[in-house]
Amino acid sequence: MKTLQVSNEIREAIIEQKPIVALESTIISHGLPYPDNKEVALRIHDIVREEGAVPATIAIINGQLKVGIDEEDIERLATEEGIVKTSLRDLPGVLTKRRTGSTTVATTSYAASQAGIRFFATGGIGGVHREFPNSMDVSNDLITLANSNICVVSAGIKSILDVPNTLEMFETLGVPVYGYETTRYPGFYTTDSGINVESITKEEAASLMRTKDHLTLDQSVHIAVPVPEEAAIDPDWMQSIILEALEEAKKQQITGKDITPFLLKTIHEKTNGQSVKANIALIKNNAKIAAQIASSYYNTN
Repeated sequence: MKTLQVSNEIREAIIEQKPIVALESTIISHGLPYPDNKEVALRIHDIVREEGAVPATIAIINGQLKVGIDEEDIERLATEEGIVKTSLRDLPGVLTKRRTGSTTVATTSYAASQAGIRFFATGGIGGVHREFPNSMDVSNDLITLANSNICVVSAGIKSILDVPNTLEMFETLGVPVYGYETTRYPGFYTTDSGINVESITKEEAASLMRTKDHLTLDQSVHIAVPVPEEAAIDPDWMQSIILEALEEAKKQQITGKDITPFLLKTIHEKTNGQSVKANIALIKNNAKIAAQIASSYYNTN
């Protein structure tokens, strides 16, 4: 059973050693409302191309794990009901039942690594939930990133999570973490989580990935990029809203894979759409930085 379907454009780019940036599809199906989700997905493709790289959005279409989807697939993910938010645990079942699903950070990282793609841009990374250790809710993103040889560019760990403990978990798993041209770890919607981090430039990031190649280390590298200043949200206000959203989720007994979409929707409502604007700004910026790092890696190699 062939499960990984790589588009002709991506296959040719891999053979020719062109820079490629993997992109997840959960932001299309679950992260943004229509038509913003489709427009942002297409704009991100353009941004990656403008920086000299090839975009490879990953999704599951009718039981096929596709690396590099077209506009028709994006339209389907953006509008169709019942799209399965697919983490690595869910992947065999979604493929077996020939369902259509969007890929999380974990599944995107896995598919990209299998295809030979070295760079991945996303909004935020999953991690340790705030109820830990009482709930034992820890995202599969962490385990997958510890076993996927890829550079993940994001705006940090999702701020609805326990950021300090997630960073501790990254350390335990051997995943190096850097701040892109900053010594303060970004707070997703905010530029500063209050945690110190080692700074790195795009040239250094490309060089670091080449060094990893020589060392044959298989874990990912996480590069956290601050949200653009003009889209950043006041950290104190954001924190109070997150706590309110978490309390509502607790009252409604929302758990598991349903909690993140619920929290994002609630935060969107409580910020009057500012969180969505920040999310759009940061994913565009992350795609740009990831494409620049990928281009530097391949142009110097």
